[in-house]
Amino acid sequence: MQPLIFDIKRYAINDGPGIRTTIFTKGCPLSCAWCHNPESISPHPQKLYTADKCIGCNTCVEACPENACELTLQGIVTDPEICKLCGICADVCPTKATEMSGQTMSKEEIMEKIEKERVFFDQSGGGVTFSGGEPLQHADFLIELLDECGERGIHRTVDTTGLAKTETLLEVAKRTDHFLYDLKLMDSSKHKSWTGVPNEQILENLQILAETGATINIRIPLVKGVNADEENIRATAEFIAKLAGEKKRVNLLPYHNIAARKYQKLGGEYDSGTMEEPSEEEQEKAVAIFAEYGLDTIIGG
Repeated sequence: MQPLIFDIKRYAINDGPGIRTTIFTKGCPLSCAWCHNPESISPHPQKLYTADKCIGCNTCVEACPENACELTLQGIVTDPEICKLCGICADVCPTKATEMSGQTMSKEEIMEKIEKERVFFDQSGGGVTFSGGEPLQHADFLIELLDECGERGIHRTVDTTGLAKTETLLEVAKRTDHFLYDLKLMDSSKHKSWTGVPNEQILENLQILAETGATINIRIPLVKGVNADEENIRATAEFIAKLAGEKKRVNLLPYHNIAARKYQKLGGEYDSGTMEEPSEEEQEKAVAIFAEYGLDTIIGG
């Protein structure tokens, strides 16, 4: 099935080497409590609404063929039982208070956008990054794009959670120049509690991927109250240090709750629970622990 694209980010500098274009696909097998792209989790189109952008012009109400939109004192309210997510309301909204997340794009349309940035790739040693969501959920389409980029000499990075069939990961690896591989927690039961899935397949796939000689950066969201404790950091460092091949670079990505606004746009509420931003001292301590295992670790990226 062809995936929906929810964003294309130009001039990306943290999604692999050089200046990159990052293609974001919808659909993810994980539902991390701290996810900063909640619109990436569902593989289906979604409507986003920003109340403070709405001017109450009633244009979307009048344009909706299903009469699913209503202007209230709280702004536009959409009846999900009626709405068919056709996107007409977003098309006519003059302030973009209503937006749609997720559109189909052909391989040719995506490659056209990638090609427009080639000059920046060539000058910086950059390329294209396929992210999500989880791009491995759309393996056939991903492989087509990777093959096309390979034929055109464009550097290819895949940003993955690692949760996929091993044979799928290995087929993608044959066509990928660089991986960004996410690790969350080492304890599987805690991993399931915070992401909705256990981690055995994720860890096994990373070990197998490393044995192929693939170039891999490990990215770890550092969340106080979840995985920033010394026990988990040491267990993670020990696991990464034992991976086959050259020592992997580690990027620690400190948690922040700026995604709360996105959850509101999707009509939900963001519950941070026990999650907190790690202090600078806690971040530095984590870096020091990884260094004990010979791992080059930076904050961010």
